Amino acid sequence: MKKPDWKTFLPQKLRYRLFGAFLILILLPFSVLNVYNYRQIESLVEEKISQQSHEQLVQMYGTLEDQMSIAFKTLIFLEQDSVVRKVLTSPKSQTTLENKSLIEEKFKMLNNSFFLYNPSVYFTLVDFHESVYTSYLPKKALAYAPYRERFRQHLSNDELFYQWDSRDENNVLREVSASPYLLSLYAYMKDSSGKPYGLARISIDYSFWFQSVLKASLSNQEYFLITGKGETVARSSKDAALSLEITRKIAQNPTQAYLTDEGSGTLVNYVYIESLDWYMVNRIPLSVLFNEISGLKQRYFLTFFGFTAAFVLMAFMISATFTRPLSHLQNKMKDVVRKNLKIRIPEGKSRGEVLELTRTFNTMLDDTNKLIAQLKAEERQKEAVHFHMLLAQMNPHFLLNTLNTMKWSAIRSGNEEISEMCVSLGKLLEVSLNAQVELVYLKDEIELVQAYLHIQRIRYRDSFEVTCEFADELEYALVPKLSLQPLVENAIRHGVGQLTERGMIRIGIYKNDKGQLTLEVEDNGIGMEESRRIQLTRSRPGIGLSNLKERLRLLFKGQSELTIISLTPGTLIRFSIPFLLSTPYKQGQLTED
Repeated sequence: MKKPDWKTFLPQKLRYRLFGAFLILILLPFSVLNVYNYRQIESLVEEKISQQSHEQLVQMYGTLEDQMSIAFKTLIFLEQDSVVRKVLTSPKSQTTLENKSLIEEKFKMLNNSFFLYNPSVYFTLVDFHESVYTSYLPKKALAYAPYRERFRQHLSNDELFYQWDSRDENNVLREVSASPYLLSLYAYMKDSSGKPYGLARISIDYSFWFQSVLKASLSNQEYFLITGKGETVARSSKDAALSLEITRKIAQNPTQAYLTDEGSGTLVNYVYIESLDWYMVNRIPLSVLFNEISGLKQRYFLTFFGFTAAFVLMAFMISATFTRPLSHLQNKMKDVVRKNLKIRIPEGKSRGEVLELTRTFNTMLDDTNKLIAQLKAEERQKEAVHFHMLLAQMNPHFLLNTLNTMKWSAIRSGNEEISEMCVSLGKLLEVSLNAQVELVYLKDEIELVQAYLHIQRIRYRDSFEVTCEFADELEYALVPKLSLQPLVENAIRHGVGQLTERGMIRIGIYKNDKGQLTLEVEDNGIGMEESRRIQLTRSRPGIGLSNLKERLRLLFKGQSELTIISLTPGTLIRFSIPFLLSTPYKQGQLTED
């Protein structure tokens, strides 16, 4: 089935082509440019808002760092307090209630100090004498073993004196803190000599802190705290959620400031908290960012397309004023074709360029009629020349028929030598007459060479010997017709034919390293220089080699090479051509798959 030509989908009328050219070359590029410019404006606005949001996230990150630094300060304060140290190191010097009262007094003092400006920090102290003290009401009754085990898990490394836990289970009474997890600092309490005498856990209710810092934020924005694994630990609203794809992109590019979530149509900004492996994320709907720009864009494009439509209509009307005369001219041209160029197009109603086009076309009609008459005369001359060529072609055929007659006459008279020479010469003439074939099988070319050699052996009375070397698989390789014969002829006439002793001619055919077919004719004759000296009227290569070189150039377009090499003694002529193998089909070789 023929594939449809894409040109058939193009408009055929000039007015439609003009309209299409306007759309493709003017309207479409201008529209793309406008869309690109608005996209650049949106990108600038998006980047500006992202910078502002990033600064806000950095400020929020600063407040979290302040909370964490307060935890360190309170740890140092508790660690250096002598009352706390005495209670933890010598709990039996006083009653349990007195110890509890002293520790709780220290906790109240810390909560009322200027360090802590919100009640979202909780303290837990554990000594090495099975006592636990907290600044909060626990969900469960205090038990030393679970607390001691929790400290042991966090501070299992002897070289580690403190560690942050961003997913510490919240044991505070639910009425006091409803957060499922706390951000806790686990640390050893050490004396002046560096010896641990107790354990401290200072916990920050980051959910409470997160909600408190978001009170001043815009209501149309959403905030999240997520872990490095993509788990959300805090959010500004219960319904807010980040997709898995967005959390994965954030984790893959922690240094990036923002990205766009096409699925939810939002701009996502984030800051990486390296000490906790957390991300503080802010999400802003793109509709809020580009609300005013979208309205401006709609008004601009409505105006733009309105004026464009009016311009297109005017252009279409203007094009019709000069395409209508062209359509009339086209119809007249069709009439000219139907009436075999025998009429002329009237010029009366035409003006301007159309009038000039009409006059030019009428002149072209006159010239075309003259040219047709000349072509007819030339065609009659060609027929006459062809007839003479057919007559000239009869002479070689007559010579071939005469050779056949001589052959049968020699056979009847019993002269086998003359009959064999006629057969060999007949083969050469038959091949030269077949002008339609340029490439033949190698085995057929070798047979022609053998026919030529048969004649030359009789002439030179077997004064030379010829060997031919080639692999069996090369029998059906394609070579130029009568390409080896002129090389063998030169080897005999200008080489071994001049020797007093027996001459040697070697014909070699092989496939070279470049994958080409190489044909060589080598003789042990008198050589190139001596042959030129003896026959000054004829150079060594001769016209046969020149013709062969030109045939190779025309056949293989620069992919062939002919070289003449002087040897001691003799000469080597070599030419290389592309390797073409064409094994003929033989009946009975076809098998079923």
